[in-house]
Amino acid sequence: MADDMVERLHEALRRTREFTAGRLATGLSHEGADDTVGTIGTDDAHGFDPLPLLRSLHEAGARVVVIGQVAGILHGSTELTGDLDLLWDGDPVQAQLLTAAFRAVGARLSDGAGASVPLGPDAFLRPKVQFASPGASGDCCTPALPWGSLAVADFLDRAQTVADPGGFEVHYVRRADLIRMRRAVGRPKDLRRAEELERL
Repeated sequence: MADDMVERLHEALRRTREFTAGRLATGLSHEGADDTVGTIGTDDAHGFDPLPLLRSLHEAGARVVVIGQVAGILHGSTELTGDLDLLWDGDPVQAQLLTAAFRAVGARLSDGAGASVPLGPDAFLRPKVQFASPGASGDCCTPALPWGSLAVADFLDRAQTVADPGGFEVHYVRRADLIRMRRAVGRPKDLRRAEELERL
């Protein structure tokens, strides 16, 4: 079963490369993604490969949980994505580990308005910081971000773990919790993906 989950992600990355091959750049990042199409329609989908960053997080000892559509793919969703969403607990010790991991892959950080943020522990202590690395862009969030009625700290505690053949582990949100997140956000793509996950 675990091997199947990892294979789903590797297969999705292969399909993403094929889907975006030769596609002209539009200047659209994951932050400007269409609420129906999703980030697969943005420039961030070009060359999308979250595995180097996920490996770096593992090697740094950072406890980070994958949420969003990459988690959906691990659970069997067939929809492609062009970004990586991460959730962690906000502990200052973890912020230092995150800094090391993101620095190792040459990531850049920015705030919600797109302004550059120095890559250091203080940046990760924000409720949400955006990142861009050579393989993946996305959001890195803590439970301090307003999540409505969702107790996302509990989602961290019960996250699942799978081993990649490359020798690192990936932690990801449980399917039922991902469905809750999807329904809480409520965009067309989220509701569609929640329904897909419920059918699996």
